[in-house]
Amino acid sequence: MPVLPSWLTDPLWDQFTVLLPERPTIDPSHPLGCHRPRISDRIVFDKLLQLLRFGCSYQAIGDTTCSATTIRNRRDEWIRLGLFARLKQIALESYDRIIGLMLDQIAIDGSIIKAPGGGEAAGRSPVDRGKRGMKRSGMTDGYGIPLGRVLAGAHRHDSPLLAPTLNLLDDLGPLPDDITVHLDAGYDSDKTRAELTARNLHGRIALKGEKAPIQASQRWHVERAHAWQNAFHRLACCYECRATVINAFFDLADTIITVRSLLRRAWTTHRWGARPRRRP
Repeated sequence: MPVLPSWLTDPLWDQFTVLLPERPTIDPSHPLGCHRPRISDRIVFDKLLQLLRFGCSYQAIGDTTCSATTIRNRRDEWIRLGLFARLKQIALESYDRIIGLMLDQIAIDGSIIKAPGGGEAAGRSPVDRGKRGMKRSGMTDGYGIPLGRVLAGAHRHDSPLLAPTLNLLDDLGPLPDDITVHLDAGYDSDKTRAELTARNLHGRIALKGEKAPIQASQRWHVERAHAWQNAFHRLACCYECRATVINAFFDLADTIITVRSLLRRAWTTHRWGARPRRRP
């Protein structure tokens, strides 16, 4: 069974292959001209999707078609070229052009996950008996499309991560004049309100000590986005140590979420050659 349906992986690969630089099948610098052929990029791409979805180790996913070392090396090569970040940006631009990002309504919240391997973005988790964990401060639009995230140790409070998370808005191009940021009670402070005022943003912040259902505001969209991301087991329990690698896997997951939402919402309004028979 494929890790993802073909109607989702095929457009992802079609766009990703355009970003790949040309590489010879056999290294021309080899003195004998008989070096082993380069492993197909499609095989490595599929292996990375399996790693993201199942959360297994590189050794477990490596086989006769592609070794664990090749997966790591090709992953690092693509990270240096910025391909994962570029792929995510293209997906967001396509979604904005066809459906439209709801940038007038922004939701931000933090989510703690386990990080047994430690690493650059790990810290003592206050909700897991002091074990190592990682927090991501995620930002979504009004529908729940992931716009970006900031990684930090699990011991970091949500409020100090608000400013670097809002800085991600600068990468989204022209923004609406009137933007409302939806936050939970963890951001209920004068410092948060001053930060939003300095950026000409409106804040809808849940008040501390007042019980209210999460449906009382639109911040549940970011909670749903966290659930979508945690469906990829590599992001629900992170064993990666380098922040660049973690962000690459998050960019790949966010791309999948964005393209899946795009296909689902465009299914009833658009027609194309590879359109799924049923609504995704």
